[in-house]
Amino acid sequence: MDAARLGDRLRAARDRRGLSQQAVADALGLPRTAITNMETGARAVSTLEITKLADLYGQTPAYFLSPNEKEAEDLLVVLHRVLPEIEQAPQTKREVGRILDLYREGAGLRGLLDQTSEQTVPNYQSNVSSAGDAIRQGEVVAQEERRRLRLGIAPIVNAAETISEQGVWTAATDLPDGLSGLFVNHPSIGLAILVNASHRPVRRRFSYAHEYAHALFDRGETVTTTSSQNSTQLAEKRANAFAAAFLMPAEGVADHLRQLDKGSPSRHAQTFFDVANDAMMEAELRTRPGSQAITYQDVASLARRFGVSYEAAAWRLKSLGHIGVGETNALLSQKDTGNRYMRELGLEDLSETGKISEPPEQELRGQLVRLAVEAFRQEEISRGRLIEIARKLFPDPSLLVRFAEATRAG
Repeated sequence: MDAARLGDRLRAARDRRGLSQQAVADALGLPRTAITNMETGARAVSTLEITKLADLYGQTPAYFLSPNEKEAEDLLVVLHRVLPEIEQAPQTKREVGRILDLYREGAGLRGLLDQTSEQTVPNYQSNVSSAGDAIRQGEVVAQEERRRLRLGIAPIVNAAETISEQGVWTAATDLPDGLSGLFVNHPSIGLAILVNASHRPVRRRFSYAHEYAHALFDRGETVTTTSSQNSTQLAEKRANAFAAAFLMPAEGVADHLRQLDKGSPSRHAQTFFDVANDAMMEAELRTRPGSQAITYQDVASLARRFGVSYEAAAWRLKSLGHIGVGETNALLSQKDTGNRYMRELGLEDLSETGKISEPPEQELRGQLVRLAVEAFRQEEISRGRLIEIARKLFPDPSLLVRFAEATRAG
């Protein structure tokens, strides 16, 4: 990018933050005339200065350096407009801001390392005209994503990890009551997901998959929220259908039912070849009456298998045609028994103790550590900058420094 265009972008970003040139100069430890010269294109800007300015202005280094980056409204301004209630919840506002700051750090490191992994996330954006159309699109794309990611019909062990590997930032944090999660698409961070940390792990898993659907279908909005207030929207129905099919693939559900010896018709006609008479013969196989009925124990087993809630498993069975309306209502009325059954028999381990769930920031911290260490190894960031990042991730910042310096050993 030419110096004049970079200067214009720096000046516009400073104006959006409401900062004076002197304030920026003080933050960078430079004379005010240096900031003036940067913004007029009369002075070169170093990589380290770009990084510090990006952090100060809430942007990424890539935002200032890319010739194609569009001007964008400050993310926090957009977020406060979409979620005005966080202004009345200081703790929530602080935690959301902290996670977004970590996302910006990661995006900045990606920019320094010329990594653009978020561009590998497919864009399935399409119009949706009815609830049926929304459900169909969600299920078709879920099947395609499982194929693309080579997941087969097995459960997804760690939803946050699977999604983050596609270049989408993921984390759980404090969110307003009634808000399950939100998807963000902004130049300062790229594609990102936040889910409600107060929800049970099985619900967070579903929320990760739901918000990933928004990353695949709905990138037009800077912030897309998921709450009880907008659950009837077609885009939300599509995301729910995607999440159910992504976490519980149809073939995987059918396979699990077969393992339970459930779900088969009570009568089954079978045709075979009679070699003695050189002819085809037919026989009818009958199962024991009532043996194929799906019970709350089976729903609980399915929920545990795929790391979802009892209710989500029951609705998935209905959507796939394994149970009817009456059976669904009866099984849902037993959800308390089903949940207690899982707890008492230790079947809820995968959804409650973290074996299949993920600590709120585990994946995000892992991503940032990897990026920071690599940027330090390639001498894209200084030791001082590494320590700044480390302070946001660990109580003892020297831990990250030791990890990074080990890559330069020898």
